[in-house]
Amino acid sequence: MKLKIAIQKSGRLNESSLKLLKDAGISIDNGRDQLKVGASNFPLEVLFLRNGDIPQYLRDGVVDIAIVGDNLLYEKGEDLPVIEKLGFSKCRVSIAIPKGEYYHSIDDLEGKKIASSYPNTVQKYLREKGVKAELHQISGSVEIAPNIGLADAICDIVSSGSTLFKNNLKEVEVIFKSEAVLASSPNL
Repeated sequence: MKLKIAIQKSGRLNESSLKLLKDAGISIDNGRDQLKVGASNFPLEVLFLRNGDIPQYLRDGVVDIAIVGDNLLYEKGEDLPVIEKLGFSKCRVSIAIPKGEYYHSIDDLEGKKIASSYPNTVQKYLREKGVKAELHQISGSVEIAPNIGLADAICDIVSSGSTLFKNNLKEVEVIFKSEAVLASSPNL
């Protein structure tokens, strides 16, 4: 029986996840653009999947374990067990607004429009803080939303903050800190 592990097929976690497996002594026969590969020295199959799909594959038992960001589990997989925090791909899930805008507290977002790829995360946070805001779910390039009039604020992952800076935004609320974790299927 082979252990099946999911990792991002592309994105921030892909390279570090492959390095972790290699550092653990696992030799992966990784051909170009393959979505499923085996290990030559360990009973393991690696599935390269879209990041957002990984929680469902874990839930369904298609994969046994996965290397994912804490932020993804908070958004789509709070029911999935975390085996271990892995200490890489550290970032923050934060709310940011245009640099010139006044900001005193989370209450300043009352009645505002917030764009995010993390709608569940934003809704939970605002509900906990007692703030009502209008949410616009978008799947990429969230940082542009205030500049084109779609939203007053954004919620996104922030590593260095350079993308925010380049888009004339400032981080005003850190919802939580995230990093890569090893998660498991509830059926494991």
